[in-house]
Amino acid sequence: MKKFLATALAATVGLSAATAHAGGPVVVVEEPEVVAEKPASSAGILPLLLVGIVLCVALCGGDDDEDQSEEPIGNEG
Repeated sequence: MKKFLATALAATVGLSAATAHAGGPVVVVEEPEVVAEKPASSAGILPLLLVGIVLCVALCGGDDDEDQSEEPIGNEG
């Protein structure tokens, strides 16, 4: 009986060891992560242009005042 158990145990260990190594080692290859690059100036030039336009309109705005030396048209007499 001991010879049968020893033979069965050896066969079981031999089969399990053979199946454990079947297929070779597992090689995990990490792919490099692709990161989208941001532009050099993340704010952009548009806000700077808008600030310049707003300042120009505020400081250089049109002259809506009428000339004070002329008399109004509706008051004759």
